[in-house]
Amino acid sequence: MARLLSVNVGLPRDIAWQGRTVHTGIWKAPVEGPRRVRRLNIDGDGQGDIAGHGGEQRAVYVYQDASYRYWQEHLGRSNFVPGQFGENFTVEGLADAEVCIGDRYRIGSAVFEVTQPRVTCYRLGIRMEEPDMAALLVKHGRPGFYFRVIEEGDVEAGDEIMRVASGPESMSVFEINTLLYLPPHPREHLERALKIAALSRGWHRSFAAMLAQKDNPATGNAGLGPAASPSPAWRGFRPYRVARKIAETDNVTSLILEPADGHPGVAALPGQFVIMRLGPSATPAMTRSYSLSRHADAASYRLSIKREAHGIASTYVADELEPGDIVQLGAPRGSFTLQQGTRPIVLLSAGIGVTPVLAMLHALAAEGTTREVWWLHGNRNGREHAFGAEVRELLGRLPHHHSHVCYSRPDPNDRPEVDFDSTGHLDRQLLQTINVPQDGDFYLCGPAAFISDLTTALHAWGVAPDRIHTELFGARPSLTPGIAASPNRSAHLPLGVPGPGPMVSFARSGLNVCWGPSYASLLELAEACDVPVRWSCRTGVCHNCESGLVAGDVSYQPDPLDAPADGNVLICCARPQGDIVIDL
Repeated sequence: MARLLSVNVGLPRDIAWQGRTVHTGIWKAPVEGPRRVRRLNIDGDGQGDIAGHGGEQRAVYVYQDASYRYWQEHLGRSNFVPGQFGENFTVEGLADAEVCIGDRYRIGSAVFEVTQPRVTCYRLGIRMEEPDMAALLVKHGRPGFYFRVIEEGDVEAGDEIMRVASGPESMSVFEINTLLYLPPHPREHLERALKIAALSRGWHRSFAAMLAQKDNPATGNAGLGPAASPSPAWRGFRPYRVARKIAETDNVTSLILEPADGHPGVAALPGQFVIMRLGPSATPAMTRSYSLSRHADAASYRLSIKREAHGIASTYVADELEPGDIVQLGAPRGSFTLQQGTRPIVLLSAGIGVTPVLAMLHALAAEGTTREVWWLHGNRNGREHAFGAEVRELLGRLPHHHSHVCYSRPDPNDRPEVDFDSTGHLDRQLLQTINVPQDGDFYLCGPAAFISDLTTALHAWGVAPDRIHTELFGARPSLTPGIAASPNRSAHLPLGVPGPGPMVSFARSGLNVCWGPSYASLLELAEACDVPVRWSCRTGVCHNCESGLVAGDVSYQPDPLDAPADGNVLICCARPQGDIVIDL
């Protein structure tokens, strides 16, 4: 029976290495007694480089005592201590060749799920005083693996480890690790790996890239390169003039924007977004990301913006921005775009999440595609249903189209089978009832619950993960429901002496705080100031740690044009490199 031998934690520290300072949490030490394991970490633990470690998918790192013995013999050393490899759990059993991605285990009162092998960085070489250690772990097939926390709880050295569920496809940590790093990367194995919902997002993207490479051979391993996404057509911002302003509904306003500098723009890929700076020149600019809501040529872009209850930018667009006004735009970007192929296309959206898939529908109509196209949309009622007539006109140009509109709370004057097709929400049962093709390419855009529920349903239905493409609008809900609400507290300066670092300004709370070394992330600084969080990343995923956003995550953007092409912000784990303003 597998057993937890040691629980190891450690906070990041700065160390001198090759003439520079490295911030690392690789040094872990055993603790006695029970320790609480939470969604993103173990109490008392931390990571220095959250780009490669930590987050929801990599909350707990596991390494085996059998590998300890192997390395002691291989390296001729006998001075190892628990936590030597930077692991949180030193375990007896759970060999990489036996543990499968998606397996679930109960340890103490917590439940865990295996998400990926460890990707080892140079910091382990520093800790081990073996510069080649990262490469050796790959070469010898002993990476260890990460846990995601399914149920928070307490763990303690000596706890038994009980497997409570087996992962689909029965692909071991060793097999998954070998599939990425070592040839020949068989297609059937890549396809099996992509069916494992528990596999972390980064590894999933790598295998999807490798599978695509099988059809278009290239040098190198596509799975080890950066995610493919188009580079922005220009850097910085360009002035665009508001040519027209259109009230689509009571709460959705469209802007038609044309270049104001005399130079043509660029055609955007359907589904992409732009970053816009707007606001009176006498006040700080507001920076927001908005999807293009129609197929965009070089002459003009259309943005469609929903007025939010407490949205400063959306209220400004609806009430103050006028035709002739100038806004600043970054180039179109984003990887939520139509993929080439012959399979049916299923466009699913909710609310204002309609905008990027509407641009896709425009593109499909413009090219006169002969692919089967399904348009599935959910809204509250007809008053909030934007672009209904436009969608019907576009679908009418397609020879093989289907449409279904759900209203969750239709008004008395909303006409069934005319304005909408059913009452309720888009779900798996509806998709099966109306015979949506299971082998299609699915494009989902909407709020977090919509994305999560439908993605889970599609996985359960047997849709391959690489055929499910998503774009999240708004923040994710809390991953720790059931915690009693705390009384509201006013935002305030943190206790203690101000830090020596750059200025962090919480715009809505009116706080200006100097960054200090005692804060591991912007999240910690916000918590120290009791700043309420109201806004977060449009993609819902931290660019650095790939974790899903939870209540309390902080999003910020010192320069939106330095953001990755598949998102527009750096999130919870970030540390400021210069003065920044956070819209909180």
